[in-house]
Amino acid sequence: MISCDVIIEKRKEIWQKSRDIEQDKRFREAVARKIIEDEDIRKEIQEYPEKLIEMCFVIVNKEKQTVPFFLNEVQKDFIERINRAKREYREGKRLHIRFLVLKGRQQGFTSVITAYQLACTITRKNFEGFTAADEDMNTTAIFENKAKFPYMHLPEILKPSEKYNNRKQFLFEKLNSSWEVKTASPNMGRSRTINFFHGSEVAFWKDGISGVQAGLGEALTKDAIQIYESTANGHNEYKELWDSGAWENCFYAWWRTPEYRLKFESPTKETWFKQQVETGKNSEWIWKRCYWLRHSINLDWEQVYWYYVKYEGYIDKELIKQEYPCSPDEAFISTGQCIFDQEKIIARIQELECIQKKNKPRRGIFVYNMHNDKIIDSTIRFIDDPNGPVAIYEEPQNRTPYVLGADTAEGGNDKCAGQILNNITGNQAAVWHGRTDTDLFAKQLYCIGRYYNGALIAVETNFDLHPVKELQRLGYPLQYKREVIDSVTNRKQEKFGFQTTRVTRPVIIAELVAFVREHIELINDIPTLREMLTFVRNEQGKPEAIEGKNDDLVMSLAIANKAREQQTMTFDHPIAWNAIPESGEAKREYFDIEDEYTEETAESLFW
Repeated sequence: MISCDVIIEKRKEIWQKSRDIEQDKRFREAVARKIIEDEDIRKEIQEYPEKLIEMCFVIVNKEKQTVPFFLNEVQKDFIERINRAKREYREGKRLHIRFLVLKGRQQGFTSVITAYQLACTITRKNFEGFTAADEDMNTTAIFENKAKFPYMHLPEILKPSEKYNNRKQFLFEKLNSSWEVKTASPNMGRSRTINFFHGSEVAFWKDGISGVQAGLGEALTKDAIQIYESTANGHNEYKELWDSGAWENCFYAWWRTPEYRLKFESPTKETWFKQQVETGKNSEWIWKRCYWLRHSINLDWEQVYWYYVKYEGYIDKELIKQEYPCSPDEAFISTGQCIFDQEKIIARIQELECIQKKNKPRRGIFVYNMHNDKIIDSTIRFIDDPNGPVAIYEEPQNRTPYVLGADTAEGGNDKCAGQILNNITGNQAAVWHGRTDTDLFAKQLYCIGRYYNGALIAVETNFDLHPVKELQRLGYPLQYKREVIDSVTNRKQEKFGFQTTRVTRPVIIAELVAFVREHIELINDIPTLREMLTFVRNEQGKPEAIEGKNDDLVMSLAIANKAREQQTMTFDHPIAWNAIPESGEAKREYFDIEDEYTEETAESLFW
């Protein structure tokens, strides 16, 4: 039995030998007759529309030549994702079939997604596909080049009865199937029942994603395939969707496109280029990047040279990161000037992602028992929970001093944050990050401070004094102290907690910037690093999170870094308590009457 794959391989074989589009046309016409005759092949195409693309479609390549439409590596990978998602949806393993595609320029996603919809339109009844482009010029280009051109070159016997194929729409009357492309607008999806929705360059939609989604309303069927693809455009709604976890994120680095490579124009140029990359003496960013591409990503020299030439062609050199990104974090270039070293942060994120795939940090929450409204120290224990607010990167080391900087939530989308540093090494030992009430947050700080050998706790007091007072009431012995001038006596006083002011804020941020620049290897928390990427200098020169982003992890780390000066940096310091055993287990205190204390649970502490 002849299958679709056998036909595709035969077409590839003939094309490799002849490179003759007329011979390919004769082959396609023979294939079309086979499709009409063979019910099994038709069923296979209906299940896998991409087969028809490689069997019968043509496309204009980057050299403006008409060639067979054979899927490249990234196109195949993405189609495999779609097929897997469809299968999992039918099996009840997922609720939606929706993807975010973050890519470099001209990797072929719009072409393959449009061709896929076209294949569905001409082979299925009652199918309705829809594409939304970012601007009118691209809307026209998608229809004329990505849809109409392949359709017009199909063998005639494969073309269904048309009602019309103009106005940027195909409508096949007998099949009752259609595909249309329009420029994205809030009302474009009304009064429709859409099986397949493709958003092209969604990060550049003038009305934003939320406005268009509102217009789509109930138009999408429950099993609709939804694809939003785009190059990045700063930290906008597309970045918010990417971070939400509600869609399947698909990032495709530029080097996965095979044609992105360039031969050296001469042996002299090749020798010069390799010397620049390999010597490491040149401190320019591009040479460091080329060295990384060659030795960390293991690209060949022609790929690295292609990237270098592309970089040299930009007036604004930073555009290379957005147009041909090497990671999602690099793609989403923030508006404003990031005050941290972006290159080091992105490289550290990539390193940690590799490490944490194999060795995930321990995650959970602290629970404890109480008696007379005080925490019983011996009952403090850490419970593993993959959704817990605490991530542990270093278990407490025996007789090692730690500091804990904390930033309380100020309402809205803010979260409480705590950063724990080993005061000897500066290593980021743990992070507390989540939404909870301030009194419960104070109890969590008490527990994590206790867990880390009686860490010095520095809580920001600008917004809320309650955590500091609660720590005092609970009897926590080691809090950060600041000097204030009494307004009546004009004498210096010491008060607990860290106050962020016009004087202290620039200082702690500058010190954190220097720490990250010199010791990025000590930062272990990816969310903290990602928050640094959106911490920029605004138009007035003030360092802050860009609009819509948070800075609680950055500020709590800055406070922790500053608090180190009030904590000892020796191993033989007197510690408030003996450390909890590394297992996190503790001996339980018993009372004659069991109900003299209440046991706090994760449910009552968090969420």
